[in-house]
Amino acid sequence: MGRIVAIDFGLKRTGIAVTDPLKIIASGLTTLPTSEVITFLKSYCEKEPVEGFVVGLPLYPDGNPAQLAAQADAFAQQLRKQFPDKPVFRQDERYTSNEAKRILLDSGARKKKRRDKALVDKIAAALILEQFMQEHYWNTL
Repeated sequence: MGRIVAIDFGLKRTGIAVTDPLKIIASGLTTLPTSEVITFLKSYCEKEPVEGFVVGLPLYPDGNPAQLAAQADAFAQQLRKQFPDKPVFRQDERYTSNEAKRILLDSGARKKKRRDKALVDKIAAALILEQFMQEHYWNTL
């Protein structure tokens, strides 16, 4: 059984989250400069069994593609080329960054921690993964 890796793509930073091998829990893993993500994923896939990837699909509230959508699409294509044996899924990521900020606020995190964009990106990736798992794995019982 392999993990599912979720990616909250950004032009500067990219948040990464993973499931456990049984696909029960989605957890934030790290945030990296976007230029380092493919190298990191290659290394990660050598150490851990990865079943597939989920890349956030940036949409406006009305469902139209957001400004970042073309770059996220290009990144998803790059993943498909680098990992041809692993499926790459897309998942609506509307409101995940705002939800990540709310989670940090509700957790009682200090202001400095709430402003940590890398932490917000990692939590947003976990939320993208949670939504994907909810739709494709967890509700299949």
